[in-house]
Amino acid sequence: MNATMEQQAEALVALLEQHGSLGNGKARQLLGWDEVTYDEVKQALVASGQVAQGRGRGGSISLVAGGQVVAEPIGLQANGLPATQPSPVPYPTAKRGPGRPPKADKPQGNGLEADKPKGRKASGPKASKPQADKSLETWIWDAACSIRGAKDAPKYKDYILPLIFTKRLCDVFDDELDRIAAEVGSREKAFKLVKADKKLVRFYLPLQPADPEQPVWSVVRTLSDRIGEQLTTHLRDIAKANPLLQGIIDRVDFNATTHGQRDLADDRLSNLIEAISTKRLGLNDVEADIIGKSYEYLIRKFAEGGGQSAGEFYTPGEVGTIMARVLECEPGMEIYDPCCGSGGLLVKCESEMERRMSVGGPPGPPVHSGGPGGPPAYAPLRLYGQEYVPETWAMANMNMIIHDMQGQIEIGDTFKNPKFRERGRLKAFDRVVANPMWNQDWFTEADYANDELDRFPTGAGFPGKASADWGWAQHILASLKPTGRAAVVLDTGAASRGSGNDGNSKEREVRRWFVENDLVESVLYLPDNLFYNTTAPGIVLFLRRAKPKARQGQVLLVNAGQLFEKGKPKNFLAPAHIDRIAEVMLGWQQVEKLSRIVPVEELAKNDYNISPSRYIHTGEAASYRPIPQIVQELEAIEVEVQRTDEELKRILTGLGF
Repeated sequence: MNATMEQQAEALVALLEQHGSLGNGKARQLLGWDEVTYDEVKQALVASGQVAQGRGRGGSISLVAGGQVVAEPIGLQANGLPATQPSPVPYPTAKRGPGRPPKADKPQGNGLEADKPKGRKASGPKASKPQADKSLETWIWDAACSIRGAKDAPKYKDYILPLIFTKRLCDVFDDELDRIAAEVGSREKAFKLVKADKKLVRFYLPLQPADPEQPVWSVVRTLSDRIGEQLTTHLRDIAKANPLLQGIIDRVDFNATTHGQRDLADDRLSNLIEAISTKRLGLNDVEADIIGKSYEYLIRKFAEGGGQSAGEFYTPGEVGTIMARVLECEPGMEIYDPCCGSGGLLVKCESEMERRMSVGGPPGPPVHSGGPGGPPAYAPLRLYGQEYVPETWAMANMNMIIHDMQGQIEIGDTFKNPKFRERGRLKAFDRVVANPMWNQDWFTEADYANDELDRFPTGAGFPGKASADWGWAQHILASLKPTGRAAVVLDTGAASRGSGNDGNSKEREVRRWFVENDLVESVLYLPDNLFYNTTAPGIVLFLRRAKPKARQGQVLLVNAGQLFEKGKPKNFLAPAHIDRIAEVMLGWQQVEKLSRIVPVEELAKNDYNISPSRYIHTGEAASYRPIPQIVQELEAIEVEVQRTDEELKRILTGLGF
């Protein structure tokens, strides 16, 4: 165990000594750790026998007396796959719901017992018990390892995520069947009712096991031959039964071949199905964001090979949270992401709006329109996104569906053909969030000049071919309502390129237009090494069409370059850092070595350089020693060198050299 992990282990043990027993989520919150770090340290302590895990669905940990931290941390091989896996920790199978009486001579539980399902080929691993306490990361890595070598690592997600989504649909369908069975007396009757009236459930799945007491997923899990062909057929049948899922769940052909060779052979597909089977994904088993978190985890882990394209540009969750908090979305607003990826930034906006409504409302429990436990009294956000990569577009739709959010995701190239239009013009939104691919260089001046949607007004200038960063900013501005606000992640260079040059800089001219029209509200300079396809820090540019009077003619610059925690392989923002940054930006605060309110006139004097690092210096002031003192020290060093040389010569002479 390395020194850093030993310190982390000591911190977790000290926390348990103070509290006795803690839920995993609470422990992470108190420590300020990300989920990957927490799970790695926890598993090492569990393996050493110093920490025990609880058996509840939510998961908890407690201290075991007399243990020593001796386990080695979980490492990664050169190919990015885990060198070792933590020992699995079983949890009790889910209880049957009311109205689901046990049958004689039938195994109890949810059908995912340790015995291998009948009909399964020996090519797959032995069926293991589902693991509630197994972390999301460990579970997904098990799935990734099950098909290792079959495809390039960045492509694993194309197979894993549709199956995770299908598993979620199956387990939720089981929960809905159990609810109906509680009223009609048996699962068999529930299946018949749902088949006759598919509106009784949100998504009807035309999958029914021979034994209705078995989970719906067992239809997939017990496939024994022609697995790829049959699995593809099942997913297409589900899509036919649910038009909302067409083009989303049925996009992948698990039986596809290339040059006569199966892309994913049945034995590996069998392994993948078995790995996914080890975690139940029902309504009470996992949070709704299972697809979004799974997607982000896989992108994060495979970023070196898969994070370079525009559709797979991974935005750290902490950055998305800051963006959503600062934009202060209100109920019922229309939110847009022109390059939405898996929809993570849109989900952050909805989640933060719900958080604000819950903590900012009147004292006591949240008010619900349908009474306690009913739907919230406020309207949800209406979410809109466009994504260029078909597979990522499908994931974004899955994310909207699994969150039950009001989302419309279109497919296509936003820059050349934005899909959201009204009466021949761009549709305008209340808020826009985006993290476009940085420094895109495949747009020419003709692309800007020939635009028919007035996104690039002549007076603003064209950014030039070298980087479309400010072209995206222009598109986003054109997509805002008169009171709209936006947050866009850009390369750090977008804030300063061209400033101070003698010649004409196209990017600087566009930046000047934004500043002089008082459209830039604030700029956030992020820490180094947060993003997975670059070590560059990045900035978040906040735009506002109608600033409050007190903020007009000024820009808030925030240099958060020092607010981070070291991580492997990337740095991250702890919850305290997120809170601090959001507090400063929302409060329009000036804080020494962190933020400054800069007049537009000063920005103009600096040739429209709006980089916070230009105006806010976070380092300590350099200290200088007197020159005579330095000379004296150098003389002392010279004397010591001469003495050492003489001693060395004496020793060598004594040895006959």
